[in-house]
Amino acid sequence: MAAHPLTVGFDLDMTLIDSRPGIKAAYQELSARTGTFVDADAAVTRLGPPLEQEVRRWFPEERVAEISALYRELYPQHAIAATTALPGAREALAAVRVAGGRAIVVTAKYEPNAQLHMAHLDLAPDAVIGSLWAEAKAEALRAHGAQIYVGDHTGDVRGAHTAGALSVAVATGPCDAQELRAAGAEVLLGDLTEFPSWLDRYVAEGADGAGGADASAEACA
Repeated sequence: MAAHPLTVGFDLDMTLIDSRPGIKAAYQELSARTGTFVDADAAVTRLGPPLEQEVRRWFPEERVAEISALYRELYPQHAIAATTALPGAREALAAVRVAGGRAIVVTAKYEPNAQLHMAHLDLAPDAVIGSLWAEAKAEALRAHGAQIYVGDHTGDVRGAHTAGALSVAVATGPCDAQELRAAGAEVLLGDLTEFPSWLDRYVAEGADGAGGADASAEACA
């Protein structure tokens, strides 16, 4: 696939959407169905890694595949309606298009459920690629020629760097600004409301992004 002049990848949970209420409801239903306690309040503080990582905290290894499949089956009914777009999400996607670029979503979430979130919230990225976490996200980022990857987790920083993309981190998820900076994020934003102005600077500076990175880091300090 030929690289577009500008392609920006976005993570999903706690980058574009606040899925905590929906995921909490899905875990509560999972507990009710299985008779196994899952601390849903704790689980939603650890969003980012693949579902199986959380399931292993509550179920034996031999049941992880079965329980993960059940959770994904329950997810559409219990998690979609309760999830909201994070502040600046729509504007961030729009800013990429205004700059003549493409916006893609690359997430660890099961892809059909990620697509349901996009449809419910009327967010329309150019592509949605699911079931990729951390360094594995580089597979999709490279395939789509993404120069920038925006995420809220240190795993997203690693994914960006593995793909040779600029890591833009938003401090809206489980990792705070200090963790994101320590992981090597070149750009730190408080949230996506800051992204359009940063992207304007990035494009104006010839996609070198250095000035935008410095200014954004100060805003999160």
